[in-house]
Amino acid sequence: MPNIHITVAAVVEHQGKFLLVTDITSNGHKLNQPAGHVEANEDIIAAVIREVFEESSMSFIPKKLIGIYLYNPNPENTYLRFCFKGIVTNIHETPKPIANDDGVIAADWYDLETIKSRRNELRSTLVMKCIDDYLAKIEFPLEVLANHRDNLTVYLD
Repeated sequence: MPNIHITVAAVVEHQGKFLLVTDITSNGHKLNQPAGHVEANEDIIAAVIREVFEESSMSFIPKKLIGIYLYNPNPENTYLRFCFKGIVTNIHETPKPIANDDGVIAADWYDLETIKSRRNELRSTLVMKCIDDYLAKIEFPLEVLANHRDNLTVYLD
C-alpha cells in the first residue's frame, strides 16, 4: 500500500516573475514552488501560509485554489497537492528561506521563459502544471475547502 502525502504549494507572481525555491533532493538541486507537507492537525490553508513563510520569509495571503493534483512518482508514494494562488504582503526582491526549513537552500523570482528553459530542473511536473493552470485562470474559491476536524470529534468520542 502506498504512502499518501498531503501537500500544499503556492503560485506567487510579482511583476511578471514567479517565486520558486531551490530544494536539495536525492536527485540534486531542484526548483519548486514554496511547498510542503500538511502537518498533523493543521488546516490546509494554514499549511500553505506557513510553507511560504518558511521558504521565503514572506507573508502569503491565499486568494484562490488553483487545483488539487494527484501525483504518483513511484509505487510507494502518492501525493495529493493543493495548489493556491495568492499574494505576499512583504515582498522581498531577494527572498530567503528561514533557517529551520529543511531542504530549501534558496528562493528567488523567475520569469516564465527561464522556468520553461529549466524544465529539467523542476522538482516534478506539477511545478509547471500549477503555473500553466494559474496562467489559464483555473481557480476555485477557498470556500470549497472545509475543515471538519471539530465535527469529527462527535463521531470519535
